[in-house]
Amino acid sequence: MLQPSSDPHHFSEGSDHQVVLCPTQPTAHASTQFPAQSAGRAAAGPQVAARTHAIRQVVVREAPAGRLSEIVEDLDRAIQIALTDGPRGVVCDLSAVLAGAEPGAVEVLATAGRHVRDWPGIPVAMSCPDPRVREVLRAHPLGGHLIVTASKLLAVSAVLATPIPAVERLRLAPHPTAPRASREFVTRTLLGWGLGPLIPCACLVVSELVTNSTIHARTDIAVSVGWSLGALRLGVRDNSPDLPRQQHSQFDVHGRGLSVVAGLSRAFGVLPTAEGGKVVWAVLNTARPRPPTSAGRPEPATTTQDWPIFADARGPTGLAFRALSSQHQTDPP
Repeated sequence: MLQPSSDPHHFSEGSDHQVVLCPTQPTAHASTQFPAQSAGRAAAGPQVAARTHAIRQVVVREAPAGRLSEIVEDLDRAIQIALTDGPRGVVCDLSAVLAGAEPGAVEVLATAGRHVRDWPGIPVAMSCPDPRVREVLRAHPLGGHLIVTASKLLAVSAVLATPIPAVERLRLAPHPTAPRASREFVTRTLLGWGLGPLIPCACLVVSELVTNSTIHARTDIAVSVGWSLGALRLGVRDNSPDLPRQQHSQFDVHGRGLSVVAGLSRAFGVLPTAEGGKVVWAVLNTARPRPPTSAGRPEPATTTQDWPIFADARGPTGLAFRALSSQHQTDPP
């Protein structure tokens, strides 16, 4: 029997990754290479010597005193780790950072906006008393996706004012039936949200990610589906620090998984977790309307389902993927 999820959190934005222009028109030459950096390096390497606390599910990271250039890379890594737990948002408090013009460091800091660009469901904010830093952040193409304020309280308030994504989660064991269970879970979730047309693409993507995790990570798997502001995010979390593998054998039925994900997603990537694992995510374009709720305001939904383990060892194959694209959730015979 599969284990119910004990983790109330969920995952989000990505590290360095590629962007595919259209989720319904696969790009012929899209690269499926993930970052060279291991997803687990953040947990094993030096951590930012900063205080972290939460305000109404908003993670606040207080940067230590020092020059921005000395902490900016570790700060970005800390943002990525915070995002994997699916908080209401992330705030970086730069009040203790020494004032001084460091355009290069500020530009590196601005690249944290890539997370929000790819998945708008979890906002990232920078609170900085230095008006020059705020000006550079706002003018940067990626910094424009960040919330930039003069104080921590203003940043937290701005994050809490953003729309709340709808989220569903599922815990799976590393069993050959896990891909099929993930497809059924995604199908039911999207039907509940009125996003039926996305089912074929979303099922293919989540099935490939779960298959990769089942074969190579071989740990418990947590699947999440999030919907916010015209974007659908699929995340697969496991406890292995190893990056997803793209196999190239023409005889391997699982060898084209990452190519499928790249072709159907507008963006995909990988994030390190604090425990040394990783979250592989993919974002698809979807309808713009916000998820409906009875109170008139979207609230995150957390659902844990148990799926039976079948005696057969059937996993997804290339045939199964072709069948899915035409029949939404047809399993291999």
